[in-house]
Amino acid sequence: MISSYARFHEQPPPPRQLLPVLERLKTAYLLWYGYYQTLPKVHRHTLGGKADGLFIETIEAIASATFLSRQEKQPWVWLAIRKLDTLKILLLVLWETKSLDTKKYIALSVPLEEVGKMLGGWNGQLTRQNESALRGADSK
Repeated sequence: MISSYARFHEQPPPPRQLLPVLERLKTAYLLWYGYYQTLPKVHRHTLGGKADGLFIETIEAIASATFLSRQEKQPWVWLAIRKLDTLKILLLVLWETKSLDTKKYIALSVPLEEVGKMLGGWNGQLTRQNESALRGADSK
């Protein structure tokens, strides 16, 4: 007979609703995580470690922005964009040094480009909203 504890822990966790940009980045990170473990040792603990940290910092910046007021979000979105751009450069270096093969580089680059476009759109939306709020405050 299976205990209720064991039955509870056999079931998959309930699905979480993430922002589409976070979902896309999480999926890219899971892909990266598999590649990271197979990087040559010379880069696994240098460029690979830095790239891994940038993935996590980008996720953290986006997650932080989701819980803030509209006026407070933009610096966190900018931070996520900056971290993502740095990550893309490090992945390029890993590819150029043949530590990451072309197939893996493309598999990571495509979703990261999509995340970049999503962040750019979010930033543009926040800029328009904040400018509109400022114009409204100035007319009072």
